Amino acid sequence: MSSRFNYLDLFAGAGGLSEGFIRAGFNPIAHVEMDRAACHTLRTRMAYHHLKKEGNLKQYTDYLKGNTKRKEFHGSIPSDVTKSVINAEIGEKTLSDIFRQIDSLLKNRKVNLIIGGPPCQAYSVIGRARCPNKMKNDPRNDLYFFYAKFLEKYKPKYFVFENVPGLLSATDEQDNSYLDLMKDVFREYGYETEFEMINAKNHGVPQNRKRIILVGKKGKSKGFYPKLDFCPSHVLVGKILSDLPFITAGGGTGGPSSIDSKAEQWLYNVGIRNDEMPVTLHQARCNRKEDLEIYRIAVDLWNKKKVRLQYNELPKQLQTHENKSTFLNRFNVVAGNLSYSHTIVAHIAMDGHYYIHYDIEQNRSLTPREAARLQTFPDDYYFESHNGGPRRTPAYRQIGNAVPVLLAQKIAEKLKENWES
Repeated sequence: MSSRFNYLDLFAGAGGLSEGFIRAGFNPIAHVEMDRAACHTLRTRMAYHHLKKEGNLKQYTDYLKGNTKRKEFHGSIPSDVTKSVINAEIGEKTLSDIFRQIDSLLKNRKVNLIIGGPPCQAYSVIGRARCPNKMKNDPRNDLYFFYAKFLEKYKPKYFVFENVPGLLSATDEQDNSYLDLMKDVFREYGYETEFEMINAKNHGVPQNRKRIILVGKKGKSKGFYPKLDFCPSHVLVGKILSDLPFITAGGGTGGPSSIDSKAEQWLYNVGIRNDEMPVTLHQARCNRKEDLEIYRIAVDLWNKKKVRLQYNELPKQLQTHENKSTFLNRFNVVAGNLSYSHTIVAHIAMDGHYYIHYDIEQNRSLTPREAARLQTFPDDYYFESHNGGPRRTPAYRQIGNAVPVLLAQKIAEKLKENWES
C-alpha cells in the first residue's frame, strides 16, 4: 500500500467513512472517537482487515459465531492494530495526549490525509429547531478548531470534512456563518477549502441522504474538489433486503442468521454480501400491539396508494401523542418499491416508528442489519456494544451516525485520481 495515502480519522464513529477509504487503497494510521462502543466496533473492524491481509479470516468468522469472547479476540490481534483506535473526546484537555498516541503509531510514516467530521447535532436544522437558543452556546459548534489543530500539527496534503446540510445556515452568537468561519480557520492553517452538497442516492447508495462534504488542500490552489460521477442506484430497496430471514416484531437474533442463497447481484457488486461470512444483528424490536396496528395501516396505505401516513389521520383510539400539529410523519414506511429509502439517522436507536418494514406480513421496524445495508456497510461489519455481545441500541446509533461506505469509497477514489494527476 502506498505510503502517500496514510490518514487519520477524527470523530470516527463506527468507521463508515474510514471503510470507504480503506477500500479505495488508503491506509489508516489512527481513528479517534469518544464513544466506547464505537471504538470497540473500530477495533473489531481493524482486526478484520489485519486478518484478511494475513489470510486468516477463520479467526474473525469464529468471533462472529460467538466461539470467542471479545477480550480474547482483540487480545489475539497485534497491539499496534488495536491501539490504532484511540478512545478519547477531542478537546483542549485531551489534545496533547491524542497527539502523543498518534505519534507513537506513526513509526516514521507521514500523515497525508485527515478525514472525519465533528458531531452534527449543533449544526442540524432539527437540533436548532428543538433548542431554545438555537444551539448557539453548544460547545460542539467549535470542534472544527480542534480539527484545525490536527492540520497544523500533521500538515496533510488533503482533508475531507463531512457534516449535515444545516451547516450551510448555522450561525454563531454574532450571526457569523459557521461554514465561513471554518474556511477562514482552515485558510489560516494553510488550506484552501471547497465544498458541495452531495446526495448519496445520486451515487449508488440506496438512501436519500444529503451531506455537506468539505475538501481542503494544502496551499492556495483552486479547483481540486473530487467531482463524483452521477450514478444512482436502480435496485429496489425490497430486493436489497429480500434475502434476509423473514421475521416479525421481537424476532430474529443478534448472532449469525441463515440467509437466502439467492440474493440480488448488486449486493455482491458493491461489496455488501459475502457468502463466506456470518450475517449478524438481524433482530427486530418488540412493539406494543397499538404500534403494530399503526404499522399495518401505514404499510397498507403506502402499498395500495403510495401515500404516507399522517398521524392525525389515524383512528382516534390510536392517537396517543398530544402533539397533533407537527411531526405528523412520525410513522414512516421504508418503501420496498423505491430505489432508495429516506435518511437513516441515529434516532432509529430510540424507536423504529420512522423505519417501518415494507412487508405487512413481517409487521415490524427495520433491524440493525437492514439499516446497515441501506448505509452500504458490508454484512460482515460487526457493530459492538459497550460490554460485548450483540445489542440493538448501540448498533442502531452507530449505523445512523455513519457515512455510507459506498459514498465514502467513491469520494476516496476521486480524491485519489486528483492526487495522482
